[in-house]
Amino acid sequence: MKQIQLALLAAVAIAGTSAALAQSSVSLYGRVNTTLEQQKNGSTKLTGMFNNSSRFGLRGSEDLGGGLKAGFQIESGFSSDTGVSDPVFFRRQSELNLGGDFGLLRLGNFTAESYNTTLETTSLHNHDTGSSADVLYTYVMRDINKIAYRLPALGAFNAEGAVSLAEKEPGAHNAYDLALVYGAGPVGLSLGYSRNKGATGIFGTYAGEAQQAALRASYALGGFKLGAYYQYATVGNANNGTADAKRHAVRLAAMYSVGASEFHANFGRADKVKLGGSKLGGTAANQWTLGYNHNLSKRTKLYGYFTRIDHGANINYLGGTPGADFRSVAVGVRHNF
Repeated sequence: MKQIQLALLAAVAIAGTSAALAQSSVSLYGRVNTTLEQQKNGSTKLTGMFNNSSRFGLRGSEDLGGGLKAGFQIESGFSSDTGVSDPVFFRRQSELNLGGDFGLLRLGNFTAESYNTTLETTSLHNHDTGSSADVLYTYVMRDINKIAYRLPALGAFNAEGAVSLAEKEPGAHNAYDLALVYGAGPVGLSLGYSRNKGATGIFGTYAGEAQQAALRASYALGGFKLGAYYQYATVGNANNGTADAKRHAVRLAAMYSVGASEFHANFGRADKVKLGGSKLGGTAANQWTLGYNHNLSKRTKLYGYFTRIDHGANINYLGGTPGADFRSVAVGVRHNF
């Protein structure tokens, strides 16, 4: 632990003196996000303080001349309520990249762009963190050992493709990710696709060759912003190899901003899981959230929300007892730096 602390202090020192390094720049950034909540999970009630994906990181770049730049980003999560760091220190991100007129080449460990451009841009009230995070979206991509290429912007269009290398790990296979994005004025559209043959825990219990495709749309008009996504996900040879499992999910989100205030509402639904040719009873789920954010500045906000997940009798997207519903009333503070 002492070695980690010394390494972190050294990294912060480097970041603090980056202005003196003419050939490169390094900056420290992060987010501290904490809520006080009253939760009910099934019949169990709990009042406590909770971390909402707090994090810190270092990122930097070097101008190599001729329009070519080298860059990096390393990011670690920690629990803001206890101060405990993630067991894998830079689990959230450890990326090296090279960019220029040809686009951007990325190497390392980072979140799937299919997720960033579909769900993340639809989750407006608390950035898909904490007890109100979207549990109905199916994330199948493996983020480690990844090579990604992002095209240079083509007007309002952009695209990125990635492959996560299996590196001969037992039971592992290459995983693939693709994101296509369009953004012009108030309209935003994106399509995300990922495939991972070694995925586990899909729809709560299944494992196999998982694939997902999601389409996202957003529209802004004055103080209003509307967003939605539709996702179709499959798991091949699920249920001990007897059949394929399939499922549809949708989410609708709305935000109204006036002054420093934001009013949020969203609703998501996961349809029943279809195994072979039959839909399984009690496997649908609904999730909805009502929230309010008060922005004290561009970096700091106070917020509160009520969120609820209603599970079918034979499923639990939180990994608990099938059929157990969840709800939380929360107030929190988030500060970005």
